[in-house]
Amino acid sequence: MKRLRLLTIGHSYVLSVNRATVREVARDPAFDITVAAPQFFHGDLRPLHCEPEPPGSPLKLIPIPARWTRRIHVFQYSGKALRDLILRNPFDGIHAWEEPYIFAGYQIARLARRSGSRFCFRTAQSLNKRYPPPFSFFERKSLEAADRWIAGGKSVFDNLVARGYPSDRGRVITLAVDTSMFRPADEVAREEVRKALGLKPPIIGFTGRLVRAKGLGILMKALEGVDPALPWSLLLLGSGEMQSEIEQWAGRLGWQKRVKIHLARHEDVPKYLAAMDVMVAPSQTMPNWKEQFGRMLIEAFACGVPVIASDSGEIPHVVGEAGFIVPEKDVSGWTRTIELLLRDEALRRRTAAVGLARVNQFSVVEVTQRFAAFYRDLVGAGRSLSRVEA
Repeated sequence: MKRLRLLTIGHSYVLSVNRATVREVARDPAFDITVAAPQFFHGDLRPLHCEPEPPGSPLKLIPIPARWTRRIHVFQYSGKALRDLILRNPFDGIHAWEEPYIFAGYQIARLARRSGSRFCFRTAQSLNKRYPPPFSFFERKSLEAADRWIAGGKSVFDNLVARGYPSDRGRVITLAVDTSMFRPADEVAREEVRKALGLKPPIIGFTGRLVRAKGLGILMKALEGVDPALPWSLLLLGSGEMQSEIEQWAGRLGWQKRVKIHLARHEDVPKYLAAMDVMVAPSQTMPNWKEQFGRMLIEAFACGVPVIASDSGEIPHVVGEAGFIVPEKDVSGWTRTIELLLRDEALRRRTAAVGLARVNQFSVVEVTQRFAAFYRDLVGAGRSLSRVEA
């Protein structure tokens, strides 16, 4: 049986953990998969060098020189390296894990069209945006080249179909969580993490960029209203422009010992997450952004941590009945819900159990099956002659 030769390329693949799903697809002998990523990329939290694949991986990893990686809209792969990779290899299908409206996405789409390979892209556009030139041109040409497209969530799919993307070519496939990495920890391991951080339970946790869009201003106001008799600590895993403001806030309230900001290595995030007692995700919809998925939510589910999240963007679809949803700007609602979980350990355990059950649909194993079916469909797809204006 002829193996399906696939290329999937994107800047997120610079991290090995982000290749977990495609790595599992490649374990199927029906697939021969090459992954390409920038040799170096300026990530949200730190500069990143392309990480190698683990021993025994079935993937072929190709690091590609890239430039302007601080500016996602105009960052680009080396033209020669990308041409050599796409035009000199007879791939059956090419998957761009880049937005269609950015230059790198357009680069891949243009070369995929020249190569004759079936082509798809993945997008997380959850807001109805009209891009100025040349980004509108990039998006239009990428869509014209695509035999299929992947939406990162239901809200993304609905938004783009309303904008004119062809629904028959679109599929919803979410991000996945590696449940072999993200899993509940025993109490001994949790206590070791708490001691290392100098925090007392129960720990309220947050992971991500320390920016206003992530709702940290709302969280700070909500915590100020929590009953002073209730014990809690706050662990913020990340960095960003609000770090000094948060530190000053904690100092002003005398909370220096109960508020900790820690920038963890990616491979260490699971142990810190599993030590939390409650995960909060108070994301706020902005004029140019709303929560596109919320990977931290499914990671919390996998670690057996109950979740409180806002109703921004895709979050309600991800959380379902497995956590607490609070309106974005409802500070008193956030205070009440945090207090509810701080007071009731049994409720935390019940909520965590529901999350552990829900995470199965986001596991690498489950999402791998969806991608494998999608890739088979992509390679067998006939190219539509119609062009859809985006």
